[in-house]
Amino acid sequence: MALQEIDTTGNEATGVTLAKIKEMFEELYGSGEAAEMASLDVSGAAQVGSLNVGQGLVKTASATAGAATLTSPSGTVTSEALTTAAGADYTLTITNTEIAATDIVIPTLNNGTNTQGLPLIKSVAPAAGSVVIVVRNTHASQALNGTLKIGFLVVKV
Repeated sequence: MALQEIDTTGNEATGVTLAKIKEMFEELYGSGEAAEMASLDVSGAAQVGSLNVGQGLVKTASATAGAATLTSPSGTVTSEALTTAAGADYTLTITNTEIAATDIVIPTLNNGTNTQGLPLIKSVAPAAGSVVIVVRNTHASQALNGTLKIGFLVVKV
């Protein structure tokens, strides 16, 4: 099977991402099943089991002092400009009424304007109406020097 990179920049259109997924699905299972997947309507709330894969436009927010509000089952929060020291943590609290304490929240992490340090997701703690995501700068000596883009997907369980 050919290696496919799906949206490593966070800027790929949903249709392009779905086309790549369809191509990989066809390689694995043949074209009959993939034809059904091609009819997936991403403009509304398409469902794969209980995982919501479409709500129209991607929701975004900006954080201030480690906090943001974004009520959506998925989205991207851009942090404030960070100067988090090597080995230190940045904590982001997202207020989101779509999240329950029993949900699984899957985070992603990309640099915004940040060009140094080594940020990694340390922990994710969903609660009723919010999620706390802790990012650790794992670099030995460099501080972070800009914004981070923290994406999330809420999986209902």
